[in-house]
Amino acid sequence: MAKIIGYKRPKDTRKTLARLSGYLARHSIALGAVALLVLISTGASILGTYLLKPVINRYILPKDYAGLLWIVLAMGAMYLVGVLATFGYTRIMARVSQQVIAEIRRDLFVRTQALPLRFFDAHTHGELMSRFTNDVETLNDAMNSSFAMILQSFIMLAGTIAMILVLSVRLSLIVIVFLVLMTVFVKWTGKRSRRYFQQQQVALAGINGFVEEMISGQKVEKVFNHEDADFKAFLVRNETLRKASTKALANSMMTIPTVVSLSYFNYAVSACIGGLFVLAGLMDIGGLSAYLVYVRQSAMPMNRFTQQVNVLLAALSGAERIFEMMDEKPEIDEGDVTLRPIEEEENGVFVESAGYTGRFAWKVPLTDAGAGSASFQWIPLQGNVRFHDVTFGYVPSQIVLRNIDLWASSGEKLAFVGSTGAGKTTIISLLNRFYEPDAGSITYDGIDIKRIRKDDLRRSLSMVIQDTHMFTGTIADNIRYGRLDATDEEVRNAAKLANADSFIKRLPSGYDTMLYSDGGNLSQGQRQLLAIARAAVSRPPVLAMDEATSSVDTRTERLIETGMDRLMEDRTVFVIAHRLSTVRNSDVIFVLEHGAIIERGTHDELLTARGRYYQLYTGTAELS
Repeated sequence: MAKIIGYKRPKDTRKTLARLSGYLARHSIALGAVALLVLISTGASILGTYLLKPVINRYILPKDYAGLLWIVLAMGAMYLVGVLATFGYTRIMARVSQQVIAEIRRDLFVRTQALPLRFFDAHTHGELMSRFTNDVETLNDAMNSSFAMILQSFIMLAGTIAMILVLSVRLSLIVIVFLVLMTVFVKWTGKRSRRYFQQQQVALAGINGFVEEMISGQKVEKVFNHEDADFKAFLVRNETLRKASTKALANSMMTIPTVVSLSYFNYAVSACIGGLFVLAGLMDIGGLSAYLVYVRQSAMPMNRFTQQVNVLLAALSGAERIFEMMDEKPEIDEGDVTLRPIEEEENGVFVESAGYTGRFAWKVPLTDAGAGSASFQWIPLQGNVRFHDVTFGYVPSQIVLRNIDLWASSGEKLAFVGSTGAGKTTIISLLNRFYEPDAGSITYDGIDIKRIRKDDLRRSLSMVIQDTHMFTGTIADNIRYGRLDATDEEVRNAAKLANADSFIKRLPSGYDTMLYSDGGNLSQGQRQLLAIARAAVSRPPVLAMDEATSSVDTRTERLIETGMDRLMEDRTVFVIAHRLSTVRNSDVIFVLEHGAIIERGTHDELLTARGRYYQLYTGTAELS
């Protein structure tokens, strides 16, 4: 209850409900069956209470025990139908709700994968994960209970009021007055509780975030002896949460006892006045008995209805956040050029191959193909990359790259050096089409990369970056992530190429060793070698190495560099490095500052020019 009331109400309830109804409409027959079974179950309860009147008046008072037996059996059969109906609708609703939640979770995952990197740059991981966890779980809770419970409570409340009016209009005025009092009280306490629960949610989020940071930063905490200071900071947050939770629960927990007390008082007043009505001949004893049972059960559906409305509003708020993420503009891919494995026939003509041949070509559609001519052109994949006067900024007001012109021929090694924020990594991101240039163009084997389908473009590229990411799974699975159809032999060969095979074989389970927590059971250097093996198994013609050796020791650096040298053979390579010793043998070195290329040339040429690169290499200047 505390978690749910703390949610903010949806901004547009009608729109969100309509969107959610689209998912429910796919299961309209099952939901119709649920509504019918709820009606039968609730109707049996309402009608069974009313039957107390003829049972008492016609059979108990006249002492007609044979007739009493038959009507009791009939009531038992009716209640049994109600129980079976309850069993039926709960089973159906559980199946429908889980199916709907699975469909929403599936659609959310698919849309998340289609979002551009700009979206993830603007949102924290925790914020996005809350859509899959808190919001989906809140919607799941409501789907499991609210639909049937709200319908049942509404039918029960409406049926109860209708039956007390049938039994005695004058006496029912007492019940209506108490129901109005209960409604006003519940609304008042609900408003106060919602405010306090929102404060509780803020405090809870603060303490959860603090604990998460402490757990993930245990090494840093212990290195700097920060345990006492962190404990004191935790106590402050914990006390804030305690005070907010106390206020929230104190208000919410008084609702049900107060409503129950009012219902008991309502029952007592109704019983006293009803007894006087019986003595005055205005009501029979059987009718009063049934009436008093209705009075006892009148508060329950109203209380349930109020609670379920809060649950439903919380679910709609979560659903609104889910749908907002689904409605984010997906990554656009207008490319029509694809990458295909090819074979070359004796006459020199390329034909598409059904399997891997080691050779690939771009399949470029021809818009002006004449009748009888081929509708596409084969362009061999070579890895020639060209940036034509490219300008880019992550935000319009801050330009990261300015008028970048560079070219890389097949098999060349290009290196980028420069200060942090100079735009080195951005160049690689543009080549992968994680972002689009604001001006200029990039060509790949003479083809504008905007024409190449993103999946095919990225299939021809591979990256080895400083912040390697290992997934939960075996070492073999993590290497095979570079190409899912790679055989075990290809995985081992890739590991040998990357100099990773030796340490893998020394592990207790070898290639079947499980990795958890982003490969936390391996060293940084070992994870880096696995990243190189992952790139190797993907067999890319173009490779990007981004700060791949900046955070490892000298011995591991030599192992990584040896693996990279093997991987870079006969490939076009882009290297980003802070250690200038790793770029000496590059074909071209580009020096970037403030988003512009200020120098280019070989290692020897740049030293001879005695410019910025010379200053960096000789130590008269440092990278910032």
